[in-house]
Amino acid sequence: MEPASVELAPSRPGWLQLRSPFMAAAGCLGYVAEGAGSVDLSLFGAAVTRGTSVTARPGAPPPRMVEAAAGVIWSLGHHNPGIDHVIERLAPRWARLGVPVVLNLWAASAAEASALAERADGVPGVAALELDLSAHDARRASALMAAARDKTEMPILAKVSVVGYHLPDVARALEDGGADAITCGSGLPASAGQGPIDEPALGDRDGAMLSGPAIRPVVMRAVAELAGRITVPIIGCGGVTDLSDALAYLAAGARAVQVGTAMLAEPNLPARLALEYHAHLSRQAVGRSAPPGVGDF
Repeated sequence: MEPASVELAPSRPGWLQLRSPFMAAAGCLGYVAEGAGSVDLSLFGAAVTRGTSVTARPGAPPPRMVEAAAGVIWSLGHHNPGIDHVIERLAPRWARLGVPVVLNLWAASAAEASALAERADGVPGVAALELDLSAHDARRASALMAAARDKTEMPILAKVSVVGYHLPDVARALEDGGADAITCGSGLPASAGQGPIDEPALGDRDGAMLSGPAIRPVVMRAVAELAGRITVPIIGCGGVTDLSDALAYLAAGARAVQVGTAMLAEPNLPARLALEYHAHLSRQAVGRSAPPGVGDF
């Protein structure tokens, strides 16, 4: 499947070579190893872990997710066991999976971003880092990016929201600060309203986010807006359910695509997309090589 391979950190050749453009978005396979037995990771381009902070966090009170008309509304509260547990107990398993595992990092400050990047630097099994900046304003996002870059030469993907600031300016600042790629898209702020018997539908209403097909047009526009304005690869992340969605992101300027909410229903979706994309490229190659008139009816 070499024709579908993707280099996601061109300034660091060979560090983050994907066999296909289709990645599991942050947390959709948990910490990846636990989902290895139920999906074909050999066909995934990469898998991004759940967000990891300096210390363990209990997360938001339940319920944490409710169904929406075209997606889900969720509020997880950054539930995770902390960076030391992840590096010591989980990273050794990633080294044996045969797929690039990208460690997603959640930091509330530049000091935390620095500590997380330093702890993950050079750890076997960690192919790259994804710094979740989607909850931060432009100034703070740039500061966190600079702090992380100062502690590691590993590829860093900067994950940004598509709302709340002028995205091209933020993306250029992150690129200047050392980001190897921009993950464009995260959940959009939302409200789940009230549940049964007037109880809140979510345990933490303040951090609620919408993801799934409903946000795809918004993220697609953001990807197209960034294309041509930054030189690092763009990763589209939002609402992909089938190959046509993924192809639309690639046509808009994305180098790779992260699959998220749809994996709740089909955990192996990135693998299926990889196979369908390979067949798509093969059909295109046959069409280009066919003599004039062949296939014209």
